[in-house]
Amino acid sequence: MIAPSSSSAPGGAERTEVYYGAQNVVDAELRFFFKSKRRIDTCMNSTRPSLAIGIESIKKSFVDAKSRGVKLRYLTEITKDNIDYCKELMKIVDEFKHLEGIRSNFMLSESEYLAPVVSNDDVGKTASEIIYSNIRSFVDQQQYFFDMLWNKAIPAEQKIRESEEGIELVRTRIIENQQEIIAQIRNLNNAANKLSICTSFGGMQMSYNYLFDTYKNLIEKHRKGNSKDGLRWLMNIDNKESISLVRIFLESGIQIRHVKSMPPLNFGVSDKEVATTIEKMIGGKKSNSFLISNEPLYVSHFSSLFDELWKDGIDAAERIKEIEERIEPEFIEVITDREKASHILLDLAKSVKDEALSLMPTARGMLRMDKLGVVDHLIKASQRRCEVKIICPLTEENSEIVKRISEQAPDIRIMDGCGEAGSGILIADNEKFLQAEVKDPMSDQFSNAIGFAIYSNSKRNVNSFKTFFDLLWKERLINEELKKADMMQKEFINIAAHEIRTPIQPILGLSEVLKSKEGDIKQYNELIDTINRNAKRLQRLTENILDVTRIEGHALKLNKEQFDLKENIYSVVKDIISQIKENDDVKISFIESENAFFVEADRTRMYQVISNLITNSVKFTQRGNITITAEIIKDNNDDNRQVVIVKVRDTGISIDPEILPNLFTKFATKSFEGTGLGLFISKKIIEAHGGKIWAENNADGKGATFSFSLPINNKI
Repeated sequence: MIAPSSSSAPGGAERTEVYYGAQNVVDAELRFFFKSKRRIDTCMNSTRPSLAIGIESIKKSFVDAKSRGVKLRYLTEITKDNIDYCKELMKIVDEFKHLEGIRSNFMLSESEYLAPVVSNDDVGKTASEIIYSNIRSFVDQQQYFFDMLWNKAIPAEQKIRESEEGIELVRTRIIENQQEIIAQIRNLNNAANKLSICTSFGGMQMSYNYLFDTYKNLIEKHRKGNSKDGLRWLMNIDNKESISLVRIFLESGIQIRHVKSMPPLNFGVSDKEVATTIEKMIGGKKSNSFLISNEPLYVSHFSSLFDELWKDGIDAAERIKEIEERIEPEFIEVITDREKASHILLDLAKSVKDEALSLMPTARGMLRMDKLGVVDHLIKASQRRCEVKIICPLTEENSEIVKRISEQAPDIRIMDGCGEAGSGILIADNEKFLQAEVKDPMSDQFSNAIGFAIYSNSKRNVNSFKTFFDLLWKERLINEELKKADMMQKEFINIAAHEIRTPIQPILGLSEVLKSKEGDIKQYNELIDTINRNAKRLQRLTENILDVTRIEGHALKLNKEQFDLKENIYSVVKDIISQIKENDDVKISFIESENAFFVEADRTRMYQVISNLITNSVKFTQRGNITITAEIIKDNNDDNRQVVIVKVRDTGISIDPEILPNLFTKFATKSFEGTGLGLFISKKIIEAHGGKIWAENNADGKGATFSFSLPINNKI
């Protein structure tokens, strides 16, 4: 329980508290009902009436309160899913009302406020937390809010009668949930006797992706004489890309016309309803919000608007013929007018629909492109989901522009040009290109920097320049990968050299001491123990390197057998405790379960994983506790399967936020000890067994918890 608001009245009577846990939530509601003297006003969303009836103690609290003379008012949204529960509640409470779209969940008495915190995951479940307050001003404020909702609502009897008798209310609503939008439009289409649609090409793509079957049903109704006018469609057919989809719609029996000036919205109107959005639907994406209404004035207005546009439209077949016959001839133009070249370059950047490839010859060349406005148009193209690639030398001079591009259009990929080129290139949609010779690389203006330019839509030339660009791009990619590989190799050599040198030095040094030393057995044993410990450390490093080699060569072999994982964990804990027995500041404990955890796995490899995790915790816990637990839970992806979850929780140093995203990759370490290979190997071993491994910092800020899951077999 938390008390975020402290007392504001004498004696500490007023307070606000939060109760956690389903049982505490129910208990808080029961106390609320018991303490109420005069009235209880309840406002709940449509999923809550089933709980009010289904949880016997809550239902009894309603009944007991009413028997004491407490006036009960209940407000919710009555739906086909909860109508039976609402009918039962109507028998218990004094007044019951319906309000469409209600999302709030709270209860008010004459002196107290109670609000269950309900998430999408809580549908049909008791809330996991609840807010309580008896602050007078707050209770009065919420009472005002309830009364406002209550006055807008309609009697439950009216809503139930309308639902059961099929009376259709006139209503207009905004829907913002994408799945609900599609569901509502499907309902509109299926109920329609005629349908008129006006959309952009993106709207047609969306309709094809999600609603095309409903259009086929309407066309079939029209063919059988059960539909008045069938299906008509208005859109702007402005390029070859839209033709193939338009033909699919035409072949299905849909009437389509082309209009040059489209209204700034997409809409569909049937004989009963209208659905409209003012958003652009690009690339077939679903819209984020729709207005849907059966208000006769709206339906009449949009029907009239459509009919006016339809009269001025051009038949889609004629428009397709116009586009296909108006083939642009190939051209190659050498441009010596540098201002003209600037305008062409800017127009080319504006025209990008799918892909832009840009080679900027110098770092200052990017500054010139930015000043001309080309960079802004490439950013906008990327925001329209176009693919944009840029090759350019990256220096301090253009770093601010590169930063702006990455912030505004993170999908744009920029590759370091690693040297200055003699000309720049922009290729748009694999259809046209402009190549400009760099005459004055130090100039700040594009028109002053270039000599002549070549502008062309020749397929052969476009393909040649695209091939050239792709070769440069792949070369840069390979260079980047080689740099990363070289860096990783150097890092590994440095780490491995340090790790190998550390145990070798005491082995060699103490061996020399042992050869020349005369002493008792105890002294010999201490030296031998040190040599042995460092030799084992060297052995572990060698084995880790070999394991990484096997993993990356897909040669990691598992000798699976069925065994109790609990015994495996106990063995690791016992061995590690014996290794750190001189360190009394770290306590390692295994909280054993009575259940056995039978797994089909490689016993030795599982020992290796558990040992890696516990040893890792020991390394970062100078003082504190390391606790190992294991439990069986249902597999989230398969209700018929169970998994065992093993957790290693320590109270040491938390995981560095910089390391956390790459924790299970090779060499991910900021420690002065270790190669960072142990967690990488552990991850690969667990995944090879069909399990998962993860890590997180503890919520209290002390230490971290490493966990892994494995399928279990408890039929042994």
